[in-house]
Amino acid sequence: MVLEKINELNDIKEIPKEEYSVLADEIRTFLIQKISEQGGHLASNLGVVELTMALHLALDLPKDKIIFDVGHQSYTHKILTGRKDYFDTLRDYGGMSGFPKRRESECDPFETGHSSTSISAGLGMVAANEITGNDSTIVSVIGDGALTGGMAFEALNNAASINRNFIIILNDNNMSISENVGGMSSYLTSMRAGEFYNDMKNGVVDTLNRIPVIGDKLVDKIRKTKSSIKQLVIPGMLFEDMGITYLGPVDGHNISAMVKIIKEAKKLDHPVIIHMMTQKGKGYLPAEKHPSAFHGVGPFHIETGQPVAKKTKSTWTDIFSRAIVSIAEDDDTIVAITAAMPDGTGLKKFKQKYPERFFDVGIAEGHAVTFAAGLAAAGMKPYFAVYSSFLQRGYDQILHDVCIQDLPVVFAVDRAGLVGNDGETHQGIFDLSYLSNIPNMNIMAPKNKYELFDMIEFSKDFNHPLAIRYPRGTAFSGLKEWKTPIVFGKSEWIYQECDIALVAVGSMVETAIKVRDMLKEKEYHVSVINARFIRPLDEEIMIELNDHHSLIVTMEENVLNGGYGERVNRFVRELKLDMDVVQIAVPNQYVEHGNVDLLKKEIGLDADSIVRKIENRLKL
Repeated sequence: MVLEKINELNDIKEIPKEEYSVLADEIRTFLIQKISEQGGHLASNLGVVELTMALHLALDLPKDKIIFDVGHQSYTHKILTGRKDYFDTLRDYGGMSGFPKRRESECDPFETGHSSTSISAGLGMVAANEITGNDSTIVSVIGDGALTGGMAFEALNNAASINRNFIIILNDNNMSISENVGGMSSYLTSMRAGEFYNDMKNGVVDTLNRIPVIGDKLVDKIRKTKSSIKQLVIPGMLFEDMGITYLGPVDGHNISAMVKIIKEAKKLDHPVIIHMMTQKGKGYLPAEKHPSAFHGVGPFHIETGQPVAKKTKSTWTDIFSRAIVSIAEDDDTIVAITAAMPDGTGLKKFKQKYPERFFDVGIAEGHAVTFAAGLAAAGMKPYFAVYSSFLQRGYDQILHDVCIQDLPVVFAVDRAGLVGNDGETHQGIFDLSYLSNIPNMNIMAPKNKYELFDMIEFSKDFNHPLAIRYPRGTAFSGLKEWKTPIVFGKSEWIYQECDIALVAVGSMVETAIKVRDMLKEKEYHVSVINARFIRPLDEEIMIELNDHHSLIVTMEENVLNGGYGERVNRFVRELKLDMDVVQIAVPNQYVEHGNVDLLKKEIGLDADSIVRKIENRLKL
């Protein structure tokens, strides 16, 4: 096997050219096997095998730097930099990350978990090289989906001002996670269709060069007017108009062609973008047919592509999907927005049933928020379904465009709390903190799947900014008998006793019930309250608790700083209530990748750890 020869950085440079295609096939087989066992990002990695090989052949790593955008397409890069044997620990706690990690290898110069960042980061490195005199080559690899992000355009605009080599690889597979949308997608499609331009250009140059004496002069003359010719042949010439040399399109699976053009690009003294066309999911038929479904996967059967774990219960996302379709049936003002993730956020059914009221804005969360604000200001009722981690990217727009105007935008915040194997960049553990501090923002969290449906129903007639946050995975179906009507700003009693009060937010209600059962076995008296509303805080129930409880235990899947527990603690202190407060929350730190149950145990969010903390406090 050729892959057996790849054990350390730059081993690929010892592989004969005639074995490149064999190595590419073996890498794909290796990735399919490992991801089928561990889970991970499959389709995107299968699409960039040859592209990554070409980069390693054309560049001098680790001196030269490759920044992947988004970083989940870096698996082949990890193989070629000596990490092949770590794939059995891919995305496990303490194991190899599914994204570039600087602590893993000096060949991972920048960590990228969100999209549209690589050009900005690359420009920063180019500027640093200019100051320090470093002559390393900086390459940013960005997908065509990530290129829809506004940050990428800001960086492209800035790139035109530098007079130093900087290579941008545009990995064009016509996909982000779901199929690309918008003007940039149409523009790239026109360039794909315009491949004849490059063939024509090369043919003209070759013909003119054969003319004795004057041939070279004619070629130079034509090159001086190349912009005019390109404007006639390729619509827009967006990149050239911005001052960035455009090369391509290039077959992203032709290693020799890519190596040649990368080496040519290295000779330029200014930014250059190389347009490479790849196929997402290449080499594995189920992923080729359904690249969106194979973007991020759990363990699956290689023969069929079907997941190992059969889905038998509804997820939180499924419940949201059914709820928004239901409320939209009788209300034509309800519209739904996604940032390139209709499948992941549960809006696929809404799109199918109400296509005229569905909007996919591409990977552009900031734009999505202000777009929603515009819809709301014009009398519509917009729902923006988005992962907690990605909503961070629209913070200014939430504050400035939605909340200052007190517009009725609903944020369906999916993947709130710990999400597991994708690690630090994807954990949804900051949303309560960054949303709670914004005036006019209201925040809810359901205890179970029935309450999520009820909260979506409640939201349709609520005329102010509202965030409804819910976790990843199977929706909790317990406590069905507790179905108190939702009243704005009011919490819900689950068990009403005395002494100890467990006040839990959303997903932590299930844990609170386990904690209560364990404490009851030790003969403690324990109340359980479903917070329901994180903002506004139910101050009345806190005052009521003071009559019969000496200890409040707040429980949330959010960092301690700025979270629900801090707000409760502040209120208790300000009113000088005679209660102690224990805050159970995620420590103020980034949480690495791993199984969610294991992570909870490590950071003290599991029932056993919480019981120990409570008993330790009672002993003081």
